[in-house]
Amino acid sequence: MNTPDVTVTVIVYNDAERLPRAVASVRRQTHADIEIVISDDHSTDDTPAVARRLAAQDPRIVYLRLDENSGGCSAPRNRALEVARAPYLMFLDSDDELPENAVEVLLAAHRERDIDFAMGAVQRIRVDSGRRSTWMPHLVRERRTLDGVEADPRLFFEHLATSKMYARAFLDRHELRFPEGIHYEDQLFSAQAYCLAKTFTIVPDPVYRWYVAPYAASDTASISNQRHKLTNVRDRVHVQGLIDAFLAESGHESLREDKDYKFLKHDFRMYAGDLPHRDDEWLASFADIVNPYLDTLSPGAFARLPRDERVVIQLVRDRRLSDARTAARGLGHGVAPRQVTTDAEARTYWGDRIPAAGPARGELDVTDLELDTRPFFSALFRHEITEITPGPGASIGLTVRTYDPALRLPVGPQRATLLLTPGRRRLTVPFRLSPVRPGVFEGRVHLDLAAARLPVHGFEGVRHPVLRLRHQGRTHTGLLLAPVSFPRLTARVPYRAGTAPHHVSVEPEGHNPDRLQIRWQPLGATARVLRPVARRLATPRVRRAARLAAGILR
Repeated sequence: MNTPDVTVTVIVYNDAERLPRAVASVRRQTHADIEIVISDDHSTDDTPAVARRLAAQDPRIVYLRLDENSGGCSAPRNRALEVARAPYLMFLDSDDELPENAVEVLLAAHRERDIDFAMGAVQRIRVDSGRRSTWMPHLVRERRTLDGVEADPRLFFEHLATSKMYARAFLDRHELRFPEGIHYEDQLFSAQAYCLAKTFTIVPDPVYRWYVAPYAASDTASISNQRHKLTNVRDRVHVQGLIDAFLAESGHESLREDKDYKFLKHDFRMYAGDLPHRDDEWLASFADIVNPYLDTLSPGAFARLPRDERVVIQLVRDRRLSDARTAARGLGHGVAPRQVTTDAEARTYWGDRIPAAGPARGELDVTDLELDTRPFFSALFRHEITEITPGPGASIGLTVRTYDPALRLPVGPQRATLLLTPGRRRLTVPFRLSPVRPGVFEGRVHLDLAAARLPVHGFEGVRHPVLRLRHQGRTHTGLLLAPVSFPRLTARVPYRAGTAPHHVSVEPEGHNPDRLQIRWQPLGATARVLRPVARRLATPRVRRAARLAAGILR
């Protein structure tokens, strides 16, 4: 048989339903001289039958089945490497796809010059909403060829092995294979590839479609979405230690701070956003696992983080776990602490106490946030819903507590407005916040979801209400934190401004930043007829024609 140009390995385990889609995306490649290896990690469902049927349809497909399940991605990839015949290699997971020209684009980069691997952009597609985004877009924005990762250590953040085409000679020369028996194998493999490669090329073209299911059931969630498991935390920390050892052994110790920063900014940050949803026992075990590793990281890596992330990390290190849970709510969204404390030198610290001397004092010092001097529109407040009560019909009552740790608001009642925008029309609900004590206000607001004016064709989607404050002619808008858990409230919203009723639900967001979440679902004729018609009409050409007509009529 002739040697193919590229071998694409599709790894699979108990995924008979999605495997044909993944393989079809490879068969559609504009560069057709390829080999497709389906590497089955000893599936127990219909995957073997599906894989054999696919192999019978296309002579380019080879079906490889492991003798026993390995429990990870590494072994099926490594076994495929043993049988792959092409000089260039790619990897695909069975729940993802390759864009039609992925092989062509990456192979062209290899043929243009002698490189160890080529990499491109990854499209992330939310399976719940269909929303598309580019993974790490700032790293793949332009075409460039780098002589080693030292030229851009930020690439440690792009740790996917599936977004790259590797020269087989490069992998064999360094005996580079996926580490078996551990999770997060991509992180170690990619770190090694980055450091060992003399030259690699980045192209801005999409070369991988990554389907993300953030709310999948725990038994079907991907490894990265199993953060509720303490074994997941241990696996991630273990891999970091392996990367650190590799950097030291391979003479790349100078990259340690960049790699440490990546761990804090990406890996630890993912767990930090979940901390409000963990109980005390889980938090204590989490601290036991991560704190010894945090002690080994470069101080410069911590210094590069935003202040709010440094606060959460330090509270975990100090085992102030309840405080860490509070600080993690709204992380990254400009949410103030409930309280700050000022020392004799006018330094301001997070929380109700001045930290003891040492690292904690520096990390919990929030003076640089300029809580008392920043412009009012960007001031830091904290709005928390402390009580939710169902009302008649589709209405709910909310008790809202606002924290003003820098005392930016004057003494006395404050005017506030709850804003909610399903579709393009805003629902505004004014209410009053009354002082409870200095820096704390509380108010009660009645929100009638049936009063929201919906588009004629209805509205399907999720919205998060926000709270607006007014002071001396200036406004400030901030997010509204929901209780971490409360029973989901549902109602049928009758006809008002749309054409048919809707089903509406109120629930906690369930993940960072923990906002109040309201979801609309059209019912009846709106769902069956008008919305499909509206979607067909809402093409770019129709929208341009409508804008042109409106311009002529003005």
